[in-house]
Amino acid sequence: MTTALYDDIADWYEEYATVGSAAYMDRVRSVLAELLGAGPGRCLDLCCGTGAHAAELHRLGWSPVGVDLSAGQLRHARSRLPVAVADATALPLADGALPAVVCVLAHTDMPDYPAAIAEAARVLAPGGRLVHIGVHPCFVGAFADRSEPGRIVIDGGYAVRERTTRSWNASGVRARVGAWHLPLADLLTAVAAAGLVLDEVVESGSGPIPDVLALRATRPH
Repeated sequence: MTTALYDDIADWYEEYATVGSAAYMDRVRSVLAELLGAGPGRCLDLCCGTGAHAAELHRLGWSPVGVDLSAGQLRHARSRLPVAVADATALPLADGALPAVVCVLAHTDMPDYPAAIAEAARVLAPGGRLVHIGVHPCFVGAFADRSEPGRIVIDGGYAVRERTTRSWNASGVRARVGAWHLPLADLLTAVAAAGLVLDEVVESGSGPIPDVLALRATRPH
C-alpha cells in the first residue's frame, strides 16, 4: 500500500488548495466540468484529498464519494463528501459499480498510476467515463524549470520515473511531499491498456505553455 505522504501537511494543503492557489484550482475545475459533464449518478473522486473539488461535482449534479490514503486530508474532506480510507490500486468497490470516476491533481502522488487507471476502469460501468486531470507531464516536474515567466527549461530528467522532491519551487507541494513522474506516453498507454477508449484531451495554462493536461476516456459497452 502506498504511504500517505500528505498526513503531515494536510492542514497546510487545505489552506493552499482553497486560498493559496484559488485561481489555479478554478481553472482546473473548469476543465473538470468540461470533460465530465452533468450527472446524475455516483462519481468516485479518486485520491480526493481534502475534497477540494467536491462542490464542483455536486454543482454538476453528481453524487460524489471519495477515497484517499491520507486520513489527515480526509479530516477536511468528510464535511464535503462521503469518504473512505482506501488505496487507489485496490478499491473496495464491485466491478462496474459506477458511471464516473475522476482523478484530479493526484497522479504524481502514486508510484503506480497505471494500476490506479486499471482499477478505475474495473469499477466503471459500461459507458462510464474516467476523467483524469493532472500536471502536464511534458512541462511540469523535477525536469522542468519554470522559474522564468514565459519560458520553461526541460532537462534529461524527463525520462526519470522515480519519486523526487527536486523542484524549482522550494515552497510548493512537490518540495514537501515529492512526486513520481509519468511521461506522456506512459499515461496514454495506461489508458489503452485498461481497455478504455480515449475521447478527448485538453491542455490548459495561464500562459502560452500549458501546465495542466486532462483527458476523458470511456469504458466500452
